[in-house]
Amino acid sequence: MNKNNKPSIEEYLPLMLSAAGALGVLPFAILRFANGDYLIGFLDTTIVTGLLGLAYYLYITHRTRVASVGMTLLCVAGVLSTIYLRGPGQVYWVFPSLVAVFFLVKRREAVVTSILVVIALVPALSGKVTSIALTSILVTVVVTCAFAYAFATMTRNQRDTLMKLATKDPLTGAGNRRALETKLDDIIAARSRTNIPSSLLMLDLDHFKQINDNHGHATGDQILTRVTEIINMRIRVTDSVYRIGGEEFVVVVEGESIDNASRLAEQLRTIIEANDLAPGGSVTISLGVAEHEPGESARHWCRRADDALYEAKNSGRNTIMLAA
Repeated sequence: MNKNNKPSIEEYLPLMLSAAGALGVLPFAILRFANGDYLIGFLDTTIVTGLLGLAYYLYITHRTRVASVGMTLLCVAGVLSTIYLRGPGQVYWVFPSLVAVFFLVKRREAVVTSILVVIALVPALSGKVTSIALTSILVTVVVTCAFAYAFATMTRNQRDTLMKLATKDPLTGAGNRRALETKLDDIIAARSRTNIPSSLLMLDLDHFKQINDNHGHATGDQILTRVTEIINMRIRVTDSVYRIGGEEFVVVVEGESIDNASRLAEQLRTIIEANDLAPGGSVTISLGVAEHEPGESARHWCRRADDALYEAKNSGRNTIMLAA
């Protein structure tokens, strides 16, 4: 669960679509019951309840994929059911429903869903509207889906760009401090359920200011980028690296005790020193290693790792210290 149970940026759109859908259908459910049309009234009520239930499920669990697929199935099934039960007058609901689908699920899935809806509309409308009206409905559905596909693609590309800007260090491509905070919150929440340990490596490049002074900031930037590449090549897929300062990095080692994390720290220290990253010499790093303690906050966990790093630098640098 996210910090303070707040929805992430990926969750806002499904939440808004479910709320809009529920508010849009609710007045019709009330009117159906008022007019004695209990079957469609019950169906509309089911759609409203389902949308609100899925929104609540998403808010509590943050399982965006499951909730979005559920909303898609509910919208499509609800629209087709009303058309088959009450005829062509309900076809207008197809348009907002299919637009929503393109923003809820993957584009390929949305295209397949749209094709299936178009196919399902043919027997539902045949014989009840003229051939020209049927053709017009099908063509406008296809055109609407094409526009929805284009806008959904643009929206997702823009969202991905914003997410990258918000969570990535522009120089090295490593995660930034905000991304680290989110990661640590997730790990701590998982620790409370599974009691599986995780560890932090906090590392700092030794005498980096001298490198910048002697060789220029462009060389320093190249070294930072290369260090990030070396770390990424050595760590596991489940681990992650973050740049939180000028030459300071954090490696999150999920599911590992301090003993295994310290072995990784020693490997990184050795590999980086052996690569001769600076002109005419090697670059060394100092590291502090801390395992998360049950009930410990992310801030205290990082502080212990930082204290261990500080001790490593005071002990002559190019070494590793374990947090108390």
